[in-house]
Amino acid sequence: MTGMAMIFLSGCHPLPPSKPLDQLTPTEMQGHAIFQANCARCHYANSTWSLHGPGLRALYKQPYLPSGAPANDDRVRSVIEHGRNMMPAFGNTFDDRQMQALLAYLHTL
Repeated sequence: MTGMAMIFLSGCHPLPPSKPLDQLTPTEMQGHAIFQANCARCHYANSTWSLHGPGLRALYKQPYLPSGAPANDDRVRSVIEHGRNMMPAFGNTFDDRQMQALLAYLHTL
C-alpha cells in the first residue's frame, strides 16, 4: 500500500497551522511569553512530536487531548493546575489572568 493510501485509510488529515506570532492579540502574546518561560522546555508548540511531554500543535483543533480527555479549557486548565503523569502541577504558578492568557495562546496553536 502506498503512503498516501495508508494516510487516507487511517483517517489522518493534515493539522491546521498555528496562528502566526505577528498576528497574536496582546493577551495571546502574553500567553506565548508564559508558555516560553514555563512550558517550552517540555512541549513543542508547533509540532505534534513529543519533547518531554506531548507536542501541542492543534491542541484545541482536535476533539481529544493526547490523554484521551476532551480538548476543552476545563480539562487543559486542570492538567496545568494539577499536573498529570510526569507533568508537574502549576496551580500556584499562575494567577487567573495569566492562566487565561496561556489558554488563549494554546488556542492559537
